[in-house]
Amino acid sequence: MFSSEAKNLGFMPRDGMKVVVKGYVSIYERNSEYQLYVYEMEEEGFGDLYIKFEKLKKKLESKGYFDIEKKKKLPFLPKKIGVVTSPTGAAVRDIISIITRRNRLVDILIYPVLVQGEDAPYQISRAIDDLNERKDIDLIIIARGGGSIEELWAFNEEIVAESIYKSKIPIISAVGHETDFTIADFVADLRAPTPSAAGEISTPDLRDIIREID
Repeated sequence: MFSSEAKNLGFMPRDGMKVVVKGYVSIYERNSEYQLYVYEMEEEGFGDLYIKFEKLKKKLESKGYFDIEKKKKLPFLPKKIGVVTSPTGAAVRDIISIITRRNRLVDILIYPVLVQGEDAPYQISRAIDDLNERKDIDLIIIARGGGSIEELWAFNEEIVAESIYKSKIPIISAVGHETDFTIADFVADLRAPTPSAAGEISTPDLRDIIREID
């Protein structure tokens, strides 16, 4: 890929990355080699999804879904936290481990859902709606571990954003790694950079409270 085309790239290609390229095959006569001359390159699946992401983000932003003044305050000392995530991933183990270490008096209710795939957005949305029907949930965490934009896409669907926005219970979004941003992060009352961080944010350390009282 010649510098005249490469300077227009919106990302830095890395070894092992899947990409879609446009170009032509020709012969490099000096070395007797066939070569693929590339004039356009994008990450596989990224172009269309990125456009879809930006379109929905703009739509929800104009409807006030991201407004700071609409964000609900997190409870200082929640009695029961609902966690919407995969029951088998590392995210759920991290959240349970950190919350119980910080405050053994907090009850944790796991609402198991798919976190990727076609059915995932509907399951996540229904989980948020169902937890809002209960009277004993003080805080909701929606979480999954890191992944590609395709793997995190369930959290970029409008149906999930709607349920987060309509939730009467405060919601922490903890999706992916620190550098991953989803629509759910923008709509939620608070974004945690990782599922582990959501566990830290969700409850104060009981030892600190006891020391302060003493």
